[in-house]
Amino acid sequence: MESCDLAMKKHRGLLAIEQETVTMDKQSEVVVEKTESSDEETPTRDQWSAKVEFLLSMIGYCVGLGNVWRFPYLCYRNGGGAFLIPYVIMLLFAGIPMFFIELVLGQYAGLGTLPVWNCLPILKGIGYAMCIISGLTCIYYNMIIAWALYYLFASFTSVLPWHHCGHWWNSPGCGAANRTANGTNFTRVSPSEEYWHVRVQQYTGSISETGKMNWELALCLLLAWIFVFLCLVKGVKSTGKVVYFTATFPYILLIILLVRGATLPGARDGILFYITPDFNSLRKSQVWYDAASQVFYSIGVAFGGVLTMSSYNKFNNNCQKDAILIPLINCSTSVFAGFAVFAFIGFMGHELKVDVKDVVASGPGLVFIAYPEALTLLPASPFWSICLFFMIFTLGLDSMFVTLETIITALVDEFPTVLGRYKAWLLLAFCVGMYLLGLTQCTQAGIYWVTLIDWYAAGFCLIVTAFFMATGISWIYGIKRFSADIKAMIGHEPSMYFKVCWMFVSPALMLFIFFFSLVTYTPVKYNNIPYPGWAVTLGLLMAFSSIAMIPLFAGLAMWKQKGNFFQRLRGACQPTASWGPSKSAPQPEKDMTYTDSPYPLYDPRSLRYEIRHSNGVPAFSSGLKYPLYDPRSLEEEKSVKSKMANGTENASFTAV
Repeated sequence: MESCDLAMKKHRGLLAIEQETVTMDKQSEVVVEKTESSDEETPTRDQWSAKVEFLLSMIGYCVGLGNVWRFPYLCYRNGGGAFLIPYVIMLLFAGIPMFFIELVLGQYAGLGTLPVWNCLPILKGIGYAMCIISGLTCIYYNMIIAWALYYLFASFTSVLPWHHCGHWWNSPGCGAANRTANGTNFTRVSPSEEYWHVRVQQYTGSISETGKMNWELALCLLLAWIFVFLCLVKGVKSTGKVVYFTATFPYILLIILLVRGATLPGARDGILFYITPDFNSLRKSQVWYDAASQVFYSIGVAFGGVLTMSSYNKFNNNCQKDAILIPLINCSTSVFAGFAVFAFIGFMGHELKVDVKDVVASGPGLVFIAYPEALTLLPASPFWSICLFFMIFTLGLDSMFVTLETIITALVDEFPTVLGRYKAWLLLAFCVGMYLLGLTQCTQAGIYWVTLIDWYAAGFCLIVTAFFMATGISWIYGIKRFSADIKAMIGHEPSMYFKVCWMFVSPALMLFIFFFSLVTYTPVKYNNIPYPGWAVTLGLLMAFSSIAMIPLFAGLAMWKQKGNFFQRLRGACQPTASWGPSKSAPQPEKDMTYTDSPYPLYDPRSLRYEIRHSNGVPAFSSGLKYPLYDPRSLEEEKSVKSKMANGTENASFTAV
């Protein structure tokens, strides 16, 4: 009975203490409860299931259509094999260092392109610039995938529709070859060219002449967006599984096409034309500009995709190895694809009895005119056409995954409590919106719109964004602090090579590229058809809409600070309180707690927590007069320890 009475007294005392605790810590308790509620509402962030999924996603993102339809043409135009010299130099001193910066930022913070700039609020506009660039790219890039689907479906036939003339879309001059009087200038109207321009595009004479809607292309575009949505709806968990196929299958097809192309007559002439170096071309500044622009576009610097994908990595992933490995794989793939491309172009020149230089093309002209015509010269041409356009489809799909995920991840990470639970719906809304905007590309003026967005959306604005990223991280955030962040992840600081590139070499190269692009700027054209003034103005607005985010949000960051101009500037250049390592980073040891309480020992709030989670009867530490959560137990424990040290008492309490 005495023990029961004692227990009841202690329990009544605890209830009194609880009331006192609530009164003293009412405000702090409210804050803590709000924090707990916020944590519960914010969904857990995904991570890659395996390292290979990240590597395949990044390889699939970097190895895209540009490797197949742009790099081989640039090699031909800029000195053949000699073009590899400026290309490798730009890759080593600009491409790889900038690629590494994005990998580090994303992996260290575990955040997308918007909240990651809490490290440097004055440059948060870089995150918005990346999102705008990626958004504009999504609009036209998925249209290219839709074209690939159109050709893929058209290839399921016994005779390819662009194999010969005589269709309703062919002109009287189809297949005719015309030479000038001296026989030096060769022009030809091929069935594949008329199929592309008249049957597929049905294009008009100008972007101002919209014409009618091509519903076949509209349905292909819808199917392309459905593919993208289904592959991204589960986040990186679903994307990581899809890339096992989409990132590896193009390599299988490239090998098949190279082996087949190498056995064709004329292939040797095409490959020699591709690799024969002209070292005199290295004296031209245009060659170095083309090399730098191809490196930036190919490995995806300043699009935000690299930063986004690395944000799903484990904190201690060796991102320095990835920063070297992935760009080198991308570079090797470009060179390898060039052999396959020029083997077929050499064969095409042999069959048509023309020089290789007369059949070389770039961009859509290579994939949708030159390649299809080369395929018609092969036995079982529908089979090879299916292989080609399925490869183009998978190459584009990989890049679309990352480009769209960049925008969705940025928004969800920036507004986690609002959008975190509705990521799938946000993705659906974005896909629907992008599809509706893309319908302009399904009209008879569609090819002009694709060319316009491609020309301006991801041009010199990439260089400007990358320049501010390099200078901001190196000189404002600080190279020492950035190196310490890298050391926290991989165990050592980056080499002097990276530090020098970030601080001096890469920004200098980007300045050269930017000013050269301004000097050599020419308004957009398609098939030598100039664009009207309003279209050129719209294109420039696209380009500057992303760049304008940088000074706009810099001003906003300073406006949020207090003090005079210099105090505001200094405050905007400091990381915010929320900046730090990702949740996957090793956590420091917390203050000791009892059971599962989130509060330290002797914190008055732990009393209320324990009563709430133990049916009103908190636990007692063995031998103590007061419960462990009662602040008075701290004094009791100190007293007992003091007596033990003096040898005057044997304590029986249990240390927790």
